[in-house]
Amino acid sequence: MRFSHYASAGDQGRRMEKAIYTERQEKLGALLRVARRKALLSQAALAEKLKKPQSFVSNYETGQRRLDVIELIAIAEVLGISASEVVAEVER
Repeated sequence: MRFSHYASAGDQGRRMEKAIYTERQEKLGALLRVARRKALLSQAALAEKLKKPQSFVSNYETGQRRLDVIELIAIAEVLGISASEVVAEVER
C-alpha cells in the first residue's frame, strides 16, 4: 500500500525511520518521565490513572513503545501539562 499522495512536495524522497527507538522518541520519553516525577507520581500511580499496566508507562518512557496522539493527550492531561507543548519541545 502506498501513501505517497499524502506527502508534501518537501517530503518526497524522505522516508520515515522504521526503528522504534529514535532520538525524538528518546526525548519524548525523557520529557514525560520528568513531567511524571514533577507530578510526584510513580509509574504505577500514573498507569493506574490511565487504566493501563505499569509496563505501558515504563515502555514509552524507555522508548520501547511509541505513543499515538490520543495516548499522549491522555498522559498530558493526567500530568497537568499541554500535549502540544510536549510535541513542540520534542521538535526543538
